[in-house]
Amino acid sequence: MAAEAAEPIERWTAKRRVALVVSILKGETSVAEAARTHRLTVAEVEDWREKFLLGAENALRTRPKDEDAVKDEQIKKLKQKIGDLVLDNDILREALKPYPLDRKTSDA
Repeated sequence: MAAEAAEPIERWTAKRRVALVVSILKGETSVAEAARTHRLTVAEVEDWREKFLLGAENALRTRPKDEDAVKDEQIKKLKQKIGDLVLDNDILREALKPYPLDRKTSDA
């Protein structure tokens, strides 16, 4: 990866993404360092890592899922995460009710 870091990579092929993710998994670099070195976002690199791990898990199954089943599983996980975030927002909104955000009602 060090040779690739010298010149900016214009096209991130699957092989290049795999090499980067493997170097992260081996502990040779961190996600933040890889993102900074290659002028990528941390979210982009983390997304590649998650996809890689999902694909690896599926490849090692006795009966691998087809691509649609893997996408359905990803969608299910994302919907669960959205639900958790909505619940967190609702809890925070309830907790903040005694403290109105409208500054016009204060006695200032």
